[in-house]
Amino acid sequence: MKLIKLVFLCLFIGQAFADDDPFEAGNRKIHGVNEYADAKFLRPAAKIYERILPSNLRSGVTNFFSNLENVNNALNSLLQMKIGESMQELTRFCLNTTIGVGGFFDPASRLGITDSDEDFGQTFSVWGFSKGAYIVLPFFGPSTIKDAVGSSLDFFANPTRLYNPSEQQLFFSATDVVNNRAELLAVENVVFGDKYLFYKNAYLQRREFLELDGEVVDAFDDEF
Repeated sequence: MKLIKLVFLCLFIGQAFADDDPFEAGNRKIHGVNEYADAKFLRPAAKIYERILPSNLRSGVTNFFSNLENVNNALNSLLQMKIGESMQELTRFCLNTTIGVGGFFDPASRLGITDSDEDFGQTFSVWGFSKGAYIVLPFFGPSTIKDAVGSSLDFFANPTRLYNPSEQQLFFSATDVVNNRAELLAVENVVFGDKYLFYKNAYLQRREFLELDGEVVDAFDDEF
């Protein structure tokens, strides 16, 4: 109960901030630290990881972590009253965990059972909470107050937390981070101009796309 009270307290406090970037000065400093850490540690680790593991094994690792995310997708779909989507996610998880050898393979997609992408940040939007101020989190990168609160709950809903001892949890978390960074190596050249603004705009646009379930709002609708 204390955790739930803290979550909603943070969400209500977040509503006091306008949907802009009031903490830009501090955000840019944290962004700089994140860029330094990426250049010195994470990117080199991702390049070694990419060089050592063949592409089919990396795809298997991606499938494994994507399969675990289906649990959180199912939970948040249910909280958003998307019952059919929630059942679909549970079906994907069961199929990929069994026939897909622990999620390393993705037979569910081959059977036409598509994946969704739901999290607590999107659930809070459905419940009427605005995104609040844009913030940059140390080592985690772009976020908003609402999404930061949601991400903490996403962490608790991750099945890897069930692994013991805690060193196993750390191993899975580190592998997931390095694997995700390796997938971004191929698209690094698309970043241009002010990196802070580029990442900020890209993040906010992607979150809006997810919260609208992929629907694009036409700016000319009001004129017709």
